[in-house]
Amino acid sequence: MPELTQMTLSEVRKALADKTVSAAQVTQAALLRIDATEPKVKALLSVQAEEARALAESLDATGPDPAKPLWGVPLVVKDVLATKGVPTTCGSKILENFRPVYDATAVARLKDAGAILLGKANMDEFAMGSTTENSAYFATKNPWDLDRVPGGSSGGSGATVAAGQCYGALGTDTGGSIRLPASFCGIVGIKPTYGRVSRFGMVAYGSSLDQIGPMTRSVEDAARMLAVIAGHDERDSTSVNVPVPDYVAALSERADLKGLTIGLPAEYWDKGLSPEVAEACAAAVKKAEELGAKTVPVKLNLSQYAIATYYIIAVAEASSNLARFDGVRYGHRTSAPENLLDMYVKSRTEGFGDEVQRRIILGTYVLSSGYYDAYYRKAAQVRRLIRQDFESALKECDVLAGPVCPTTAFKVGQMTSDPLQMYLMDIFTISTNLAGLPGMSLPVGLGRETGMPVGLQLTGRAFDEARMLQMAHVLEKNLPPTGLAKL
Repeated sequence: MPELTQMTLSEVRKALADKTVSAAQVTQAALLRIDATEPKVKALLSVQAEEARALAESLDATGPDPAKPLWGVPLVVKDVLATKGVPTTCGSKILENFRPVYDATAVARLKDAGAILLGKANMDEFAMGSTTENSAYFATKNPWDLDRVPGGSSGGSGATVAAGQCYGALGTDTGGSIRLPASFCGIVGIKPTYGRVSRFGMVAYGSSLDQIGPMTRSVEDAARMLAVIAGHDERDSTSVNVPVPDYVAALSERADLKGLTIGLPAEYWDKGLSPEVAEACAAAVKKAEELGAKTVPVKLNLSQYAIATYYIIAVAEASSNLARFDGVRYGHRTSAPENLLDMYVKSRTEGFGDEVQRRIILGTYVLSSGYYDAYYRKAAQVRRLIRQDFESALKECDVLAGPVCPTTAFKVGQMTSDPLQMYLMDIFTISTNLAGLPGMSLPVGLGRETGMPVGLQLTGRAFDEARMLQMAHVLEKNLPPTGLAKL
């Protein structure tokens, strides 16, 4: 048997079910790995070690439960998801001491499935960022190269999986925040269709864009986690009541890609890519063709407007969502305000970081009288056209394929002084959120120059995650394994 922390979720799940290892052994192995790697990686904002050990022992006392698909598996969740009695900070000082009195639906479903939650993952403050350098506490490092960023905003979730600290993690994706760190850290990350996974208990950034999804070491692992968290939730008005297929069973339905068509958007391939990203992604597409897939060129005519559209809608929603953090009901309150207005101003100034304040100001501006029609309304109209653009393209193919990011993971601090350049890192991912479609990052190799992981992005039709997972699974089995970071 390989070392416990090197196993995938699916492998350790089988070992637990076969009783070749105990939940206590697996949990202890993960906690020891955290102790060994966390001082360097800094992926976690908190670790609930004693609680995890106690739960593992109680699970072992009753034995494996076939009805619980994640029985005894140690996982981590992004710190933007509410966890009962456990700090939920969103990577921000304004929520430093906040302890929710309930679990987010996705968290509750993991627990009901028998998972053991080890801790909360670091993140860009309120999910605003692409590098996890915007956390109010510390920057997370990429396990593949500690001088490079892990991506963001779910960088802590990506890094903890890539470092072998857990077997899977939950991230959130507003404009690429699962797929970008998955690509940079060499793991699988899925942004489900908007409405597929309940958003109840997630601290909102952009309410019409945010989705919760799994980050894992393999496609099968991601399918298992998605199967647990997907499904309708009456407590979330954005949750869609459509059947959830058996994602894991769907993986075994294909041994090749015959009969499938992959659309290649020219806008994602024709310019701006680093040679090593272009090379790795093109090799993966070639392999798909060898496995029987047909490739066709498609046009996403409005992709040039995606960045502007996204950053108007996202900051507008952020401005509205973050208005609740005012120092009155919960969160940070300034120590000696002169009056009520001074309390609001100082509490928010002290509690929010620079990037959050920047986006609140931008969002307030585009929603203000005299500018709403010129900016927000126009962006909403363009968003509808972008969605129609994707729907039209996906009539010609089963999935779209392209790079997740123009580059591999870049150096820590390289882009912190240039927010606009940082925003462009999401150029290939944000359209999927605007359209509400499912997307994922699949590791397809290492860059020949940097030696860093490269991710191929697949985008599917609404609520057709199963087909997207099938294609990724077949490709994964036929591409050289990327492996885990060598820490």
